[in-house]
Amino acid sequence: MPFSTLISETDPNSGICTITINRPDKLNALNSEVIRELKQVFESVASDEAVKAVILTGSGDKAFVAGADIKELSNLDEKTGEELSIKGQAVFASIENLGKPVIALVNGYALGGGTELALSCHMRIATSNAVFGLPEVSLGLIPGYGGTQRLTRLVGKGKAMELILSGRMVKADEADALGIANHVYDDKEAAMEASKNLMSNILRQAPVAVARAIEAVNASETGKESGYAEEARLFGSLCATGDFKEGTTAFLEKRKPSFKGN
Repeated sequence: MPFSTLISETDPNSGICTITINRPDKLNALNSEVIRELKQVFESVASDEAVKAVILTGSGDKAFVAGADIKELSNLDEKTGEELSIKGQAVFASIENLGKPVIALVNGYALGGGTELALSCHMRIATSNAVFGLPEVSLGLIPGYGGTQRLTRLVGKGKAMELILSGRMVKADEADALGIANHVYDDKEAAMEASKNLMSNILRQAPVAVARAIEAVNASETGKESGYAEEARLFGSLCATGDFKEGTTAFLEKRKPSFKGN
């Protein structure tokens, strides 16, 4: 489908879909149209069997997403502000809960909603000029697309408090040390190659198991006991799949498995 703020391209050989937020003149800032189109493209990805994985990035080298559209934000009131937050949270949750792996390739600035979008992806690979930050307090706001929750789970309460309350920006090397970024590479080309290599490794695994692993890891956020119970349920469900039988048989027969995704 045609988009005005996104470019979506799927490699027919690998099944990797690269989604690029394409507003370079605005440093790929989020506005209502970008949010709407992100919702549409990820709904399409979820239902498209040809798509096996997603790499999400921003056009150019300066910015992944350099925040939200401040002009739009300035017109919000209490009711419309809450509605905007709920809508954005739902879109970002759909990315987090997608049963296909999603990597955010963070090139340059990822501020405010840009960091929140990157955090909703399953993994983050950054360029050396990447900068993360949640500076909403400088606008008299807080992160509203799930950033207060996801950053806390990723780096811990104390560090999340420091970054959110101060609005301090974090460069790539610190983001790597904190666990915000999985890996850092010199430039976008190297980061893209690394992202595709990582996805290729993931896509060699049993696809049903990959989807259930995403579900199980996400379940850890609902509480310790329920997370363990969900893991056990998902583990058991996989024991009834063809991929489980193929994987264990191939191991015992000392050959590479041929997974069918069922």
